[in-house]
Amino acid sequence: MATPDHLFNLRNNFYLGAFQAAINSSDVNGLSDDDAVERDSLVHRCYIALGQLQFVISEIHDSSPTPLQAVKLLALYFSAPDNKESVIASLKEWLSDPAIGNNSTLRLVAGLIFLHEQDFNEALKHTNAGGTLELHALNVQIFIKMHRSDYAERQLRIMQQIDEDHTLTQLANAWLDLAVGGSKIQEAYLIFQDLSERYQSTSLLLNGKAVCCMHMGNFDEAETLLVEALNKDARDPETLANLVVCCLHLGKPSSKSFSQLKLSHPDHVLVKRVSTAEESFDRALQSFS
Repeated sequence: MATPDHLFNLRNNFYLGAFQAAINSSDVNGLSDDDAVERDSLVHRCYIALGQLQFVISEIHDSSPTPLQAVKLLALYFSAPDNKESVIASLKEWLSDPAIGNNSTLRLVAGLIFLHEQDFNEALKHTNAGGTLELHALNVQIFIKMHRSDYAERQLRIMQQIDEDHTLTQLANAWLDLAVGGSKIQEAYLIFQDLSERYQSTSLLLNGKAVCCMHMGNFDEAETLLVEALNKDARDPETLANLVVCCLHLGKPSSKSFSQLKLSHPDHVLVKRVSTAEESFDRALQSFS
C-alpha cells in the first residue's frame, strides 16, 4: 500500500504559484524529520516568492539543516545587490563540500541563482544530474533559455517517465511547447487551461495562457487574462512585463505598467533592455550634437 503524500497540497500549490495557499496548507501533523525539513523549505520559498525576504533570513538559523540554509542563501541573494557576491562565494564553498554538496535543495538553489545570473553552464553543472522532478523541471527552463529545445525535450521525457501527470511535468511540457512555437502553442494553452480547471487559476497559469494568446495574435484575450492576473498580484513582474508588451501591440498606453515594473523589479530583463536601448539612443543623439 502506497504511503500517503502529506505534502501534496503544499507542493502542488507552490508549483502553481499559489504561495499563500501553500503556506495555509503547511500545517500537517505526523511528518517524518525529512518531510518536516522539506515542508519548512517549501514554506520559506513561498515567503521568498511573496517578497518576505527578511522574514526568511531571520527565521533560518546557523544550526538549521542544509536545505533550509540553502533557502536562506536564496533569500540573501535576492535581498540586496550587495549580497550577491558573498552569497555566490558561500554557495560555491558549500557545493564543493563532499558532506553536503550533493544535497538536492542546495543544488536546486545553485541552479536558480546561476540561472538568474545567466550563467547557464554553471547552473547545469549542479542541476544536470537531476534526482528530483523539480531539478529536471529547472533543467528544462535552463535549456529553453539556452535555445536548446532538443535538450529540454530530453529532460521532459525523463519527467514523463517518472510521472507523466505530475503538475511539474505538465508545466514543463507547456514551457517547451511555448518555446517550440507553431502548432504547439495551442497545446501549451490547453495545458495551462487544464491545470486552472483542475486546481485553481493562479497568476502563473494566467500568464501562461496570456503568452499563448499573444503568440496566436489574440491580444485582447491576453489583456483580459493579464488584468485578472494583476488583480491577484499587482507586483508580479511577469504580469507587468507581459502587460507592457500586450499594450504595445494593442496600441494602448503601457507607461504605468512599465513604471511599476521598473520600481518594484529594477533588475527585470525588460527593464534592462529598455534602459540599454535608451542609453544607445542618447549616445546616438550626442554623436550628432
